[in-house]
Amino acid sequence: MGRRTNRRQFLKETVAAGVGFWVAGGVSRGAAGKSANQKPNIVCIGVGGKGDSDTDQAGNHGNIVALCDVDANILDRKADKFKKAAKFADFREMLTKMDKDIDAVTVSTPDHCHAAAAVMAMKMKKHVYCQKPLTHTVYEARLMRDTAKKMDVVTQMGNQGSAADGLRKAVESIQAGIIGTVSEAHVWTNRPLDYWVQAPTITSRPKGSDPVPASLRWDLWLGPAPERPFLRGVYHQMKWRGFWDFGTGALGDMACHTANMAFRALDLGHPTTIEAESGEVNTETYPAWSRITFRFPARGEMPPVRFVWYEGKKDTKHVLPSPDIVKGQGERDKGPSIYFKNDKWFFRANKDTEPQDVSSGSFLIGDKAILFSPSDNGTESYVVTPDGVEKVNGKPEKLPSNNKDDDGMKEEWIAAINGGPKPYSSFDFAAMLTETILLGNVAVAVGKKLEWDGPNLRVTNVPEAAKHLQTEYRKGWTL
Repeated sequence: MGRRTNRRQFLKETVAAGVGFWVAGGVSRGAAGKSANQKPNIVCIGVGGKGDSDTDQAGNHGNIVALCDVDANILDRKADKFKKAAKFADFREMLTKMDKDIDAVTVSTPDHCHAAAAVMAMKMKKHVYCQKPLTHTVYEARLMRDTAKKMDVVTQMGNQGSAADGLRKAVESIQAGIIGTVSEAHVWTNRPLDYWVQAPTITSRPKGSDPVPASLRWDLWLGPAPERPFLRGVYHQMKWRGFWDFGTGALGDMACHTANMAFRALDLGHPTTIEAESGEVNTETYPAWSRITFRFPARGEMPPVRFVWYEGKKDTKHVLPSPDIVKGQGERDKGPSIYFKNDKWFFRANKDTEPQDVSSGSFLIGDKAILFSPSDNGTESYVVTPDGVEKVNGKPEKLPSNNKDDDGMKEEWIAAINGGPKPYSSFDFAAMLTETILLGNVAVAVGKKLEWDGPNLRVTNVPEAAKHLQTEYRKGWTL
């Protein structure tokens, strides 16, 4: 937590914005000047972890002209593949020096550095591909969307399920009424269990320090975050996700995937209230569990929606949607089945397969049926009725087919740079999704029900919530 903000500057920079929607066939205005077969020059910020594949996939469709990573060993390994690419440790130096030679930027750093890198690139009129969650804070998400629009650049967030035909088909099917009118959505995740350490194991600032490895620029890894000493095996390499200063917890890590299909299908925008139950909250790490309820107003002919997020374990029990959500099901002898047993949801595709533990998934509750997805990305879905479970098959009819997963995300982004349709997860959608889900972390931090004025980016009933909407950047790092 420990989030502070210059209130006057915050309000000065904040502008109201509505929900943006992707339309098939729309041409990106920021793409002018490139022919359909021209490869853009791309620089990649963060080339280890998820940045490893992001860089390779960007290289499938563009020219990688520079690489940036704070770890020299990681940087050198990637440079062995892209031998002509310049190497940098500091993305600020790279963008400044390479300005005239680059068209586009990928950002695959820890969450707390996303906005600093992406906003700088967009202000230089560079097209940006940024990993999920789009930002570390609510304010940064709004700024990212507004900057992309102002600078007229092509953007894409890396929630790869967006490039799957299964997700697009599910979105179309729900909007066509396959389960009737939807009033509730329930989404759960297997994080942070078995992925990283946070509360209750870590409840205060870890003590001590270790020598910084010769290959690591620790000051650059910290970036905009408050200074703290290096500790071997505590923050570096994904473990940062559980710390308020660096990550966004299980909600930020996975909701851009798991809530993506439901958010799109239900045309969700600004919630009106956000209320969180959680384990004990401390100043260092996210709590051991949470159940967060977002309420959305009616949208046209669509009724209000109650959207509930579940994560972690409470008193040794998984925090999950109630078994009462799905009735009339069980371990069927034939065909697919979904059921709750021994503190877990299970799904069986057919009589010849073993039941799988659905540790991450979603339910959309309609007045005719339930749509169930047993996957992180919403790329596979089933209609559940008292009579059984039936898979949603086929390709999307209105949305274009892609179905190339993560590489398809880069392909769409590059195609848009060259004048094609706007990417499906461009920042006008992705920033709204990110902004909304990160409000859940604000609700966890303050421990009170929030009343949200989305257009004006403010909590109207809990003044202390304002300091959690944006962090104060360390000297030398700005937006």
